[in-house]
Amino acid sequence: MAGKQFPSLAHARPASASSRRLLSAAGALVLLSAAYFLLLSPSSPRPTAAVLASPSPATTSFLASLDSFLAAPHASDSAAAPGDLDAAIRAQEEARLHGDPAWPAPAAGPLRVYVYEMPRKFTYDMLRLFRDSYRKTDNLTSNGSPVHRLIEQHSIDYWLWADLIAPESRRLLKSVVRVQRQEEADIFYVPFFTTISYFLLEKQECKALYRDLVNITPCSQEALKWVTDQPAWQRSEGRDHVIPVHHPWSFKSVRRFVKKAIWLLPDMDSTGNWYKPGQVYLEKDVILPYVPNVDHCDSKCVFETQSKRSILLFFRGRLKRNAGGKIRSKLVEELKSAEDIVIEEGSAGAQGKAAAQDGMRKSLFCLSPAGDTSSSARLFDAIVSGCIPVIISDELELPFEGILDYREIALFVSSTDALQPGWLVKYLRRMDAKRIREMQSNLVKSSRHFLYSSPARPLGPEDLTWRMLNEHFRYFSAFKDLS
Repeated sequence: MAGKQFPSLAHARPASASSRRLLSAAGALVLLSAAYFLLLSPSSPRPTAAVLASPSPATTSFLASLDSFLAAPHASDSAAAPGDLDAAIRAQEEARLHGDPAWPAPAAGPLRVYVYEMPRKFTYDMLRLFRDSYRKTDNLTSNGSPVHRLIEQHSIDYWLWADLIAPESRRLLKSVVRVQRQEEADIFYVPFFTTISYFLLEKQECKALYRDLVNITPCSQEALKWVTDQPAWQRSEGRDHVIPVHHPWSFKSVRRFVKKAIWLLPDMDSTGNWYKPGQVYLEKDVILPYVPNVDHCDSKCVFETQSKRSILLFFRGRLKRNAGGKIRSKLVEELKSAEDIVIEEGSAGAQGKAAAQDGMRKSLFCLSPAGDTSSSARLFDAIVSGCIPVIISDELELPFEGILDYREIALFVSSTDALQPGWLVKYLRRMDAKRIREMQSNLVKSSRHFLYSSPARPLGPEDLTWRMLNEHFRYFSAFKDLS
């Protein structure tokens, strides 16, 4: 599990007024990161219920949230692009660099996000297409997984966007604020639903839809050409623009044209099968968790299922995968004859969801091997089910590393050890009962970090995403001042 590697500042030029301010900023970032860790660590004292309580009920159901979202009126409230964005930004930058007291400290204040008001066919109409076709389609992917269930698993674009554009009176997050003027923005959010587009449109009538996102065909004027024409994009070549690319098949045909933007990903794909070299890396992009495919097993549920967890190790999913996921078939051969272990073939459909949810709630440990990429949705299903994940993926980068300590909620096993005859079963059977209870308790506390909701809740995945992006922005803003 690799950590984030930032460029070294050891050989910076001799200290100047600006560099001293940078060091102060860096110190503030360190303190802020420490505060995040103390706040989020399962072993640390928790904020009181009153602090985390939501003033209104939150839903974690994608369909229920989507129905409510589409039923509400959504008037366009975006401001026109400024005539001279460079001049406006230059004034802001000079004020910051010369110590204007009105400018916030590098680690202070929420992340300021400008949300592009895209043509409705790329946003609301796309969501309606998904909603209206959800129950009447039986379309399957090549491996038998229901298309709409896959879209749900990767619906991070919906959860982030719906919260950003919600009325301020309904929002709970303090880590991010939407701004209406581009020159006030730290970053720019591009609300295009890449997974819906890929599965529901690209293979049928709209192969050129992705091409509408960049200026490479005559049709591009109808879509995101106006974004690439925006002063903000042209000024930075997209470096301060956020694009959700959470399914490894999505956005594939145009990735090379937007590779400088910040991508929201499921993992870094160490196999190289899905992202080409130079397209994704930790210093630029952010990893987000999958949307869980099973219902949340809360503290009451975990307590009630405690005595029913008679299965030592459970896995349900595709047993044959590509690239790093080939380890799955090898694990089947190793584990198929062991007692108290359930390894099942299954998909993400309604019946598969029920079977997986039932199996996870009856198990102490849940196997989480690599899929087609180094990550797997099973990890997040296990976390919200109170089932201790056993991660077998040697090159996996996890969401919100540096903020969350996964050693408190999961076991990491190398593929070499896992494939040794009898090793994994012995390792799990020898696990101390006290340690198991501690990890189960930590899962209950930590599950909120992986539950997308409407409204988005403090310390939920939406909140941690903006905190990670804020840390990215503050660091690179400070680092840029050295040059």
